[in-house]
Amino acid sequence: MELKGLRKIEPYIAGKQPKVENMIKLNTNENAYGPSPAVIDALAKFEGKHLRRYSSLDQADLRQALAHQHGLDPEQFVIGNGSDDILSMAFLAFFQTESPVLFPDLTYGFYKVWAQLYGVPYEEVPLRTDFSWHVADYQRECGGIILTNPNAPTGRFQTLDEIEAVLKANSQVVVIIDEAYVNFGGQSALGLLDKYPNLFITRTFSKDASLAGLRVGYGVGSKQLISVIQAVRNSINPYNVDAISETLALAAVEDWSYYQQSCQAIMETRDWFANELEGLNFDVLPSSTNFLLVKPSLVKAEELFAYLEKENIYIRYFPSQERIQDWLRISIGTQKEMETVLLKIKEYCHEQTNIATGLT
Repeated sequence: MELKGLRKIEPYIAGKQPKVENMIKLNTNENAYGPSPAVIDALAKFEGKHLRRYSSLDQADLRQALAHQHGLDPEQFVIGNGSDDILSMAFLAFFQTESPVLFPDLTYGFYKVWAQLYGVPYEEVPLRTDFSWHVADYQRECGGIILTNPNAPTGRFQTLDEIEAVLKANSQVVVIIDEAYVNFGGQSALGLLDKYPNLFITRTFSKDASLAGLRVGYGVGSKQLISVIQAVRNSINPYNVDAISETLALAAVEDWSYYQQSCQAIMETRDWFANELEGLNFDVLPSSTNFLLVKPSLVKAEELFAYLEKENIYIRYFPSQERIQDWLRISIGTQKEMETVLLKIKEYCHEQTNIATGLT
């Protein structure tokens, strides 16, 4: 029997989470270096008796620590169950509009899903051929704008001058800048908050802070915007951040020098790996993230993806994304992991080249 009233929607498709021994997992942009010793210590010291009570309603300690870290007011922060939680609430809080919300055609796939789920009109703005976005495309009538900077899955960073030009041209609507990857070589728009009350910035602890398994993120904006999104949060789930997550996120903020070092190590490995792939005739997009978007020329992307998976190396392939069907996204692991990946790529390219030339 067919039931009435059931929702039909095309969901977001997340990267695989395989459970394989001795795998190299480079498909969901996690931080290969793990949480800081302070976080591990805080987890060991967490007392189970605290779990009988509901978690904090306002995450005051974490907001205070973030405010101190960024030189802002605690009242400018909202904490969520990952930045996905914050972004989802932002669609409900800021985009009550008949005009379309604008975001790139190649960006975080959840934006389109949320727009459809909440009935928000939207328009996907094509990136240029070099996979950057053009300021002029966002200087027009709209219901809001959301830009990931640096962008995913491209890895490209747009300048603060470009961000500011978009903010100036859209002063009557909210402009969201998703800074999930900003600490891998980008430049934050936090310094523009005092100047632009329509600016809302999101951050996550999943990438730079290596806490993807916890699900903690935050939003930063004017007190007016925070008040609105807090009201949405309290209308959905006021206890959206559990006690363990809040405790460990606080420990991460207080031990941030550790993460600065791990991010630096990832950036150095990324640049080395990019140079090596270019030597194998790969097209490699400039990246300010912890991943690379690359296009092999000697072999097919789909076949290299399948080969690496057989070798228990997991990367990301986007067959449904027409513009990047020939590209692969590779997260940056440790130097040792990336040396192994490079060796496997070289072996496969060499093997396929020999087959193509009859040198088997």
